Amino acid sequence: MDDASIKKTGAANKKPIFAEDERINPVTGFFIEITLLTKFAFRFIRESFRAPHEFREFIRQCYLVGYRSFPLIAITGFIMGLVLTIQSRPTLARFGAESWLPAMVAVSIIREIGPVISALIFAGKVGSSIGAELASMKVTEQIDAMEVSGTNPFKYLVVTRIGAATLMLPVLAIVADAISLYGAYVGVNIKGDVNFTLFIIKSFESLEFSDVLPAVIKTFFFGFAIALLACYKGYNADKGTEGVAHSANSSVVLGSLAIFLLDMIAVQITDLLF
Repeated sequence: MDDASIKKTGAANKKPIFAEDERINPVTGFFIEITLLTKFAFRFIRESFRAPHEFREFIRQCYLVGYRSFPLIAITGFIMGLVLTIQSRPTLARFGAESWLPAMVAVSIIREIGPVISALIFAGKVGSSIGAELASMKVTEQIDAMEVSGTNPFKYLVVTRIGAATLMLPVLAIVADAISLYGAYVGVNIKGDVNFTLFIIKSFESLEFSDVLPAVIKTFFFGFAIALLACYKGYNADKGTEGVAHSANSSVVLGSLAIFLLDMIAVQITDLLF
């Protein structure tokens, strides 16, 4: 048997690296992924305090993340307040509690619905954009080129995007709450005639500081989690065009799941503290 036949036979008998019986256990793979994500998060914290800082890129990302996400979040917020008011009014009117409608809508939007819906819209638009952008840069070896040229790609690409998302989502959530209340005012006046000043007074009668502060604080964590997961998936994307699509999709899915998990934790902590 010649050398070519031996090599061919050896290649045929050689098992693939990830054979069915050698695949990583899903539980083991989950903990490996959590470990890598934790290391990625600690690297972000470490790089955030190291000079030089990319302030110009950070401001640009704040514009891209915040200003360009505003129209979609504003429209969603208006419709959310309008629909919630229209749907709640008949039930309250049945029990003679129609006067409580502004307060009920305000508490529902500011405490829970506004921050969560804004974060979900943010994850769908910004999370997918960050994941796809970084994945395409990884696939086309632009990140490797930045490392060769002496630029720190992690600081330029990851730190600025996570920082911008963490800062801008609370601002967008507050604006969405305000627009939602205006949508609720429009909904109240569809079948009635309520003065705007009276509506605002009634809306904030039942609101307390413990309702507003936790809702604002948890949006910082929402923005951080969304951008962290999107950057992690994009920065570590697999080679090929499929890696770009997978990174964009997993960024949205994991970001949305993180929002619900963080919201559940925030509700428990708020209930204990307040």
